[in-house]
Amino acid sequence: MAGGAILYLKRLSPAEAAMPVSEAAVPVVASAVSGKDVPIYLHGIGTVAAYNTDVVRSQIQGQLIRITFKEGQTVKAGDLLAEIDPRPYQAQIEQFTANRARDQAQLTNAEANLSRDTQLGDKGYATPQLVDTQKAQVAQLQAAVQADQAQIDQANVQLSYTRLTSAISGITGVRQVDIGNVIHPTDPNGLVVVTQIEPISLLFTLPQADLTAIQDRMAKGPMKVIAYSQDNGMKLDEGDLLLVDNEIAGTTGTIQLKATFPNHQHRLWPGQLVNARLLLETRKDAISIAGSAVQQGQSGTYVYVVKPDQTAELRTIHVAQITDGQALVDQGLKPGEVVVIDGQYRLKEGSRVKQLHGKAAQEADLQSAVQDAIP
Repeated sequence: MAGGAILYLKRLSPAEAAMPVSEAAVPVVASAVSGKDVPIYLHGIGTVAAYNTDVVRSQIQGQLIRITFKEGQTVKAGDLLAEIDPRPYQAQIEQFTANRARDQAQLTNAEANLSRDTQLGDKGYATPQLVDTQKAQVAQLQAAVQADQAQIDQANVQLSYTRLTSAISGITGVRQVDIGNVIHPTDPNGLVVVTQIEPISLLFTLPQADLTAIQDRMAKGPMKVIAYSQDNGMKLDEGDLLLVDNEIAGTTGTIQLKATFPNHQHRLWPGQLVNARLLLETRKDAISIAGSAVQQGQSGTYVYVVKPDQTAELRTIHVAQITDGQALVDQGLKPGEVVVIDGQYRLKEGSRVKQLHGKAAQEADLQSAVQDAIP
């Protein structure tokens, strides 16, 4: 054809047409499977509760003349928090003390008269009736002195109530009554609430199906509980399981458990929602792989295993749990096998793979690399 290019087509022989087209290797990141000790946890959601809560109330009525704490302050058991005007109660003590002194003086005189009348009666100079009357007078005054002492003791108790102290060690909350105001025993909120947070408690729930396993494990010794933040990004504290509630919630089919934590760093706070992990057991030499390697398909859970000839094999597995990005596999894998942990989205049974290592594995955007590798 003049002035144009000539196109030549080559006819393939039957043998050449039957030869397979070479498939590009799929870049992946893989990791060898190894056995290690893996903790088995039961996961629940719980609410932090104060170990003890003390509403500091007044047991008497009076005017607050001194407040010795600051809101949010850490206090110890027995620390003075506030003081009520003690003068009315001190005046009562002085009055009752004076009454006791009066009755004591009369008692002393009556006892002297009884001693004298008894001597006269022995000599026949006093009648038995006079002696008996004097004995009754002494007994009456003795009772009066005892009543006076009881009133003094009661007044001293009332006086002690003018000092409002903390019954527990903890942190004070918002002050409910200001200095200069009259405080009453009937005040609903008291003076302040002191909350004990060292130690602190956690109430959490688990499915009732876990009850038997928990009971069996508790029979062997204390069980550890770990508290995590709601996003599982921070470990808050480690504590011990205290008890399993004595009934199952019929509406939810769950059991409630209580754990205690030392909480020295104050990461747990009353009312806080946290994730609780109850350590059930630790499996020795268990198979653990990255959770990113685990895939879900119609036939169940599977991973891609890299065979020695650098081809991918789809392997069905059974995962016992996935915690902190690690999957515990109890069926389907053996130590030493290599599984794909990233880049498996283009893989299929028998695909050729190209393993990335070191810096290349860290920097590779495998989804983009997979797209670039598509012919």
